[in-house]
Amino acid sequence: MDSEMWYTRTSREQWRLTAEDPSGGLANEERTTAVEKAVPPPDTSDILLRDVMRSDLPIFFDQQLDPDANHLAAFTAKDPTDRDAFMAHWTRILGDKTITIQTILLDGHVAGSVLSYEDEEFGKPEVSYWIGESYWGKGVATRALSAFLKHIEVRPLYARAAKDNLASLRVLEKCGFARIGEGKGFANARSEEIEEFILRLD
Repeated sequence: MDSEMWYTRTSREQWRLTAEDPSGGLANEERTTAVEKAVPPPDTSDILLRDVMRSDLPIFFDQQLDPDANHLAAFTAKDPTDRDAFMAHWTRILGDKTITIQTILLDGHVAGSVLSYEDEEFGKPEVSYWIGESYWGKGVATRALSAFLKHIEVRPLYARAAKDNLASLRVLEKCGFARIGEGKGFANARSEEIEEFILRLD
């Protein structure tokens, strides 16, 4: 499966992260449509996870066009500019009941996506995410993935990242993943075979 985009099969769940309590504890849990969890983020901006909507797709498409993001992700679509292929991919994903995906909102704006799925080649349950470059450096990936993992019960859970994608590796390790091995694969975004780390969350 391409590691670019995804969809949830949950029932309109929204998961919210709120700011850290000044006393050092977590802020009180709240509820929106289904489940909200409070975790201590690095800043006071508001992160919300919700079901993917059709109106998110044009934003996802634009985000995955970014050359820097493609280079870091490495294992991307063969041609990120092919809108028809992108929509066909999403049509398939939207109908796949084995995939859980949430849109990541930062202060109400679509910042990216986070998902879990079973990789056809690897044969293991994995997580992945995509954050628009304009939202990098804000702790969005770590906070969103941390919240997402609270609602994914399967363990062990795996993740993969290019060896030189240090930012993504830091995010995964902050969320409890540990490096357990290495692999190689052809990276469309780099037109060559590259090395990757395999990580596991127990």
